Amino acid sequence: MSSGKQKLLPLSLHIFPDKIKTQTFFSEIHRSVNESLARRQLSSPSSSSSSSSSSSSSSCRTGNPIDDCWRCSDADWSTNRQRLADCSIGFGHGTLGGKNGKIYVVTDSSDNNPTNPTPGTLRYGVIQEEPLWIVFSSNMLIRLKQELIINSYKTLDGRGSAVHITGNGCLTLQYVQHIIIHNLHIYDCKPSAGFEKRGRSDGDGISIFGSQKIWVDHCSMSHCTDGLIDAVMGSTAITISNNYFTHHDEVMLLGHDDNYAPDTGMQVTIAFNHFGQGLVQRMPRCRRGYIHVVNNDFTEWKMYAIGGSGNPTINSQGNRYSAPSDPSAKEVTKRVDSKDDGEWSNWNWRTEGDLMENGAFFVASGEGMSSMYSKASSVDPKAASLVDQLTRNAGVFGGPRDDQGQSGNSYSPYGGDGGGGGSSGGSSGGGMDVMGGTTRGSSSSSGDDSNVFQMIFGSDAPSRPRLTLLFSLLMISVLSLSTLLL
Repeated sequence: MSSGKQKLLPLSLHIFPDKIKTQTFFSEIHRSVNESLARRQLSSPSSSSSSSSSSSSSSCRTGNPIDDCWRCSDADWSTNRQRLADCSIGFGHGTLGGKNGKIYVVTDSSDNNPTNPTPGTLRYGVIQEEPLWIVFSSNMLIRLKQELIINSYKTLDGRGSAVHITGNGCLTLQYVQHIIIHNLHIYDCKPSAGFEKRGRSDGDGISIFGSQKIWVDHCSMSHCTDGLIDAVMGSTAITISNNYFTHHDEVMLLGHDDNYAPDTGMQVTIAFNHFGQGLVQRMPRCRRGYIHVVNNDFTEWKMYAIGGSGNPTINSQGNRYSAPSDPSAKEVTKRVDSKDDGEWSNWNWRTEGDLMENGAFFVASGEGMSSMYSKASSVDPKAASLVDQLTRNAGVFGGPRDDQGQSGNSYSPYGGDGGGGGSSGGSSGGGMDVMGGTTRGSSSSSGDDSNVFQMIFGSDAPSRPRLTLLFSLLMISVLSLSTLLL
């Protein structure tokens, strides 16, 4: 006689499943828990009551206009990812990325065939002609074989996963427009040898060449051969915001050559970034153009922070400059390749509302009138005393505050040697229109019980949870699995 209840098999039948099922089981737990932890870092607290919802939204706000725009709305950001495109500021305001396009899910971390990429890989997504909003199915380490050449109207959205990009060439934006790069770790980028008709790349983290409407936001970048970000050859309408830069010599170049006329109209906003450990110079180094440096935190440089040549207009507002202990490196500014002040005395460089610490000083020049800086003003500056709050989440959300563990391509979000990465495979549900969907790569695992915590939470987990929480999580998952196997 049936009781109408579902019959459960004895729990003991599922405690020691075969090796393949065990690996799949832990892989799925790993993916789900990491996604949950990453989203918790990004999302504001939710509440069923309107008063609690209002309170949560208020507590979420930091005063950073970009983050407050997409993180603190009533809806969960993950249900409306493309809202991010409405939140750009500065000269890159209006950058669409892949807005109104399909969602493309990267399920394959490999890059085995740059000339004929596999559907499901990042490279396959970025070369498509149509607008795409590109997301990642799980944590992954992508080792590029060649520079990743990105087509117009694309968003690379790393929210919800720990996405690391390294290898040869890294990201190239050449004669394109409307690109958003968000929440990615980019490091250890080396020159690529070139392929087909392309020559050798420089080894920039992000190379912007003859492009416009570009927005780089919330990326963590370090250890590249050339620049972390270079924008040259007439590139303009660019915003570089909320990034965390560490351990690099020549951080950022804006402008191709002192005599390259198309760079005269270049406009770039640099806002809410943290220039941190191990940086030397070029934060940025400007040639021609109009550069707005606003509400950034400069905590380290060895030579100078802001430099330029070719008569650029530099508008520095509401930043915090903390000079190094070296008495010969206290000056924030440097006129590069200029023989005397007679050559640069008319260049319009100003400091307004900046906070100078540890003996830092900014050498201004040119006209002090605000009208002279109208083309180099892109967003209302906030008080420099708020820089801590404005840059609190600079870099990848929930990521390390420096690049420890990344140098030398040693980082793996899976606790192994990186490999091809792990992936949930298949297409994502939830009604998203998905391109691609094949799965490549492999995740190595010894199967040792001592590594269970690392398998589930990732090698970069901030702290080990209490044993009872971990045990409860595993037991719930085992019970759910046993029910599914009926």
